[in-house]
Amino acid sequence: MASHFMGSAKFILLSLTIFSFLHHFSVFSFEFQVGGTNGWVVPRANDSKVYNDWASENRFLVGDTVRFKYKKDSVMEVTDADYKRCNSTHPNLFSNTGNTVYELDRPGSFYFISGVSGHCERGQRMIIKVLTSDDAADGGDSSSGSRAAVLSFGVSKLVVVQFVLSCVASYLY
Repeated sequence: MASHFMGSAKFILLSLTIFSFLHHFSVFSFEFQVGGTNGWVVPRANDSKVYNDWASENRFLVGDTVRFKYKKDSVMEVTDADYKRCNSTHPNLFSNTGNTVYELDRPGSFYFISGVSGHCERGQRMIIKVLTSDDAADGGDSSSGSRAAVLSFGVSKLVVVQFVLSCVASYLY
């Protein structure tokens, strides 16, 4: 009886220790698909703000990524000044692979344009604003965007990790 109690006590102690440290490792990030199913394309006429409208409907956090899918095009990350002028001569990033993933590695604004002549002027450009951790904790602006999907995915992932750790601990003790 005493050995059963000690085994249960070890399991509970181990579980509490593991669970108390898990919140330090629960960093969630999300990958956003730019342009949805259409991808990174020149917007239709009279729809030149489609990408900025999309970006303003989402909440981006440090560590999130944006995926640009395109054909016979390119994506560039540029400065604010180059964004305003659709200047593609000095990009911080240039990619023409057709499937570019860009990590949002700091809070602040990121400026993206197409590198194909005339595409930026026709609306194939976008500003992404990444929230600081304080903004995210306060809820940022009034729109929650796609962040709810991240939270539900992150929580379910955490539950799976906890379940696996519980199984391993019960097997060991």
